[in-house]
Amino acid sequence: MSTFDSLMAYERDTQALGQISGRLGWDQETMMPRGAAAQRGEEMAAIEAVLHARRSAPQVAEWLETAKAPDEAGAAQLREIKRAFERTVKVPADLAKRLARVTSEAQGKWAAARADEDVAAFLPVLQEVVALKREEGQALAAGGDLYDAMVEDYEHGTTADEIAAIFDAMRPGLVDLRARVLDKPAPKALQGSFDEAAQMKLTRKLAKTFGYDMSHGRVDKAVHPFSSGSGLDVRITTRTSENDPFNCFYSTIHEVGHAAYEQGINQEFLLTPLGRGVSMGVHESQSRIYENQIGRSEAFTGWLYGEMRQVFDDFGIEDAAEFYKAVNAVHNGYIRTEADELQYNLHIMLRFDLERALMTGDLEVQDLESAWNDRFEADFGYAVDKPSNGCLQDVHWSVGLFGYFPTYSLGNVYAGCLNQKMRADITDLDAELAAGNTGSATGWLRQNLQQYGGLRSPRDTITQAAGKSPSHEPLMQYLEDKFTRLYDL
Repeated sequence: MSTFDSLMAYERDTQALGQISGRLGWDQETMMPRGAAAQRGEEMAAIEAVLHARRSAPQVAEWLETAKAPDEAGAAQLREIKRAFERTVKVPADLAKRLARVTSEAQGKWAAARADEDVAAFLPVLQEVVALKREEGQALAAGGDLYDAMVEDYEHGTTADEIAAIFDAMRPGLVDLRARVLDKPAPKALQGSFDEAAQMKLTRKLAKTFGYDMSHGRVDKAVHPFSSGSGLDVRITTRTSENDPFNCFYSTIHEVGHAAYEQGINQEFLLTPLGRGVSMGVHESQSRIYENQIGRSEAFTGWLYGEMRQVFDDFGIEDAAEFYKAVNAVHNGYIRTEADELQYNLHIMLRFDLERALMTGDLEVQDLESAWNDRFEADFGYAVDKPSNGCLQDVHWSVGLFGYFPTYSLGNVYAGCLNQKMRADITDLDAELAAGNTGSATGWLRQNLQQYGGLRSPRDTITQAAGKSPSHEPLMQYLEDKFTRLYDL
């Protein structure tokens, strides 16, 4: 075997172990008994120690010194292995193990605190997580910006200042459009209750409609919907609400966007660094374009209206046009995952600023709830009514995902660019979506973006697919055009 082949064989085993770790996380959120949390923390810590040792092994450095890439994909493999190695060796093994243990335990404590509306019960373990993440960030930054080092884990090649500049450019337009929309009468809402078993049956049909391969995946329920895995085993979760079936259906479509990206990657990259989505921003571009530009389009909602009438009969909406307005209603609300397209990014901007302040020490954990509540009221104009609608609503901070939140809005920006190019390329797209056929849209995304996995950098991945460098302008124009028509502005 060549040095390159030896390195790739070693890397495949490391990637396989990483998949096992991910499966433990999936189980923890879906099927694990509540009483198993402490043991699961030890299990996660043990496997993280093994992964850290493999990723930082001196042999990897030796292979990287002499390995010769056989082609473009091989060069990309070496680039990504080197990037992971250089980051891993900066973090002490003991710190990586402690982080895995504490974040596993913190997830269970967050879920319990959220259920009990008890912020005080969660803050001690969150303090541990924040302290460990600050320590990790300092190690990774090596004298540079601590929060930039964290963003690098999720959107490499992007800095916090660049993200802040995008958000600052978007905020005035979003606030102005929201004010004009909320000055108009609200669309009619769905009425009645919706059987949860029937929701799950239709949501599985929606998953298949958007190209999710159920022979390599499954749909389960969780408190916080997510997608897990890559390659031949990609699982999603959703949630149901008796009075709000859109929560279930659009959570599913969103997670299918993530899963379809992983399932669509070239199988030659299986169990290699290129065999997964290149960044969380690019990942979110897929989930958001599936959910919004495709799933909430007037054409597709016309088809969904017919499907829902067959399953639930009369739910107070007279026709497809009224249903389209209901799907896209702009409304007050606390929950990020339930936010309409127009206000979603404002939820992300709040979290971005707070977590950046937490990591830099400008905000302490004990002040998080009041800081959240003050910022929310300033941004949205009404007060948070309970912790599960405020600082306890998201799982991310409990599991240490600092630097992750801004990628949701980057994904929206990327999706705006992709949608503009996709619609230019597929001139009869709406006719197909009106028939419940998403194949041209999802096929375009697979052909132009998904199949490449981690072959290119995040920015180059979007640039190659969209035909131009990423910009927030297509998204803002899309939102302006859509909601101007919807609300007759």
